Amino acid sequence: MASKVFFMNMRANFGQNSFAKFNKLLKKLKIEYPENALVAVKLHFGEMGNLAFIHPIWVREIVSYLKKLGGNPFLTDTNTLYAGSRKNAPLHIQTALANGFTYSCVQAPIIIADGLKGEAAVEVVINQKHFESVTVAQVVQEADVLISLAHFKGHSLAGFGGSLKNMGMGLADRKGKFKMHCDAIPIIKKKGCSQCLTCVNNCSGQAITIVDKMPQIDPTKCLGCGQCLVMCPNNLFGINWTGISPVIVQERMIEFAYGALLGKKAYFLNFIMNVSPDCDCCPHSDANIIPDVGILASLDPVAIDQASLDLVNQQIGIPNTALKSNFRPGEDKLQGINPKLSAEAQLHYAQEIGLGSRRYELEEV
Repeated sequence: MASKVFFMNMRANFGQNSFAKFNKLLKKLKIEYPENALVAVKLHFGEMGNLAFIHPIWVREIVSYLKKLGGNPFLTDTNTLYAGSRKNAPLHIQTALANGFTYSCVQAPIIIADGLKGEAAVEVVINQKHFESVTVAQVVQEADVLISLAHFKGHSLAGFGGSLKNMGMGLADRKGKFKMHCDAIPIIKKKGCSQCLTCVNNCSGQAITIVDKMPQIDPTKCLGCGQCLVMCPNNLFGINWTGISPVIVQERMIEFAYGALLGKKAYFLNFIMNVSPDCDCCPHSDANIIPDVGILASLDPVAIDQASLDLVNQQIGIPNTALKSNFRPGEDKLQGINPKLSAEAQLHYAQEIGLGSRRYELEEV
């Protein structure tokens, strides 16, 4: 059976601005909860130096809408596995504030979902192919309702980041993130190191050392977080496609999403704006690969991600960006960034284990 996905484009005029359209979109979701319900608004605050994350003004609009329904919304995310500007709760909140998510703007408090150091989690039994149980951020588990705000963009392992990634990688504690990434040991080019020590100083597992003027990774210590890939100014680090299956990483991520959503009342929104080639976890945001498309809303995380992917692929690719091929409408834009990577696995497996349907009916607002 096809799931309903609601869509608003980015056109606006003097009679109806984008926020009026956004409120119409939210009404289509028919969000319901008891008076004074604790409403977790899960989003990505963006790494320091990144510009592509969802703009705080959009977040303010949904916070206002949720308050009118009688809820007590708060903004939340989990700490990172890698050693960036969101590796613990104090730094995470400081980064969110620096990126514009102040109370004066968004009108909601920030609560980091997995505690001070990324260790506050609840074990959820799922009995799936890769995991019998997963660890999910405690704060989100205790919330009455979950609202997912996902910035749709590329991702070096998942193919793309949407609602499923927002729930899977985004709601796992640090231990869970390690379990998802634990096979992702990077490869290193044979020359070009400037010995700046950026990789050494930012490795969460302290797995990198400099030997004979080149970095080396101790595979017994590597967490597979990918921080060295995004931090190295000389682009020395890459993904070892022969040593890791992106399919396995995507399936693990989906199982964590399954655990996060098990028994949870949840609503999903995807923002297809500033579609960058990399995750918002990067301390930069490369040029957008397509024009802005709009915002989608659904009760089905699989359908909304499938619809988002289809809408992205319908666009004309922007030249002089990370997009290397597939510029024409209908061509796979994400494979135009990473030709060896497919995002099909996460959608296929999510449907297989019952998270939702890839069949959808798109209704424009």
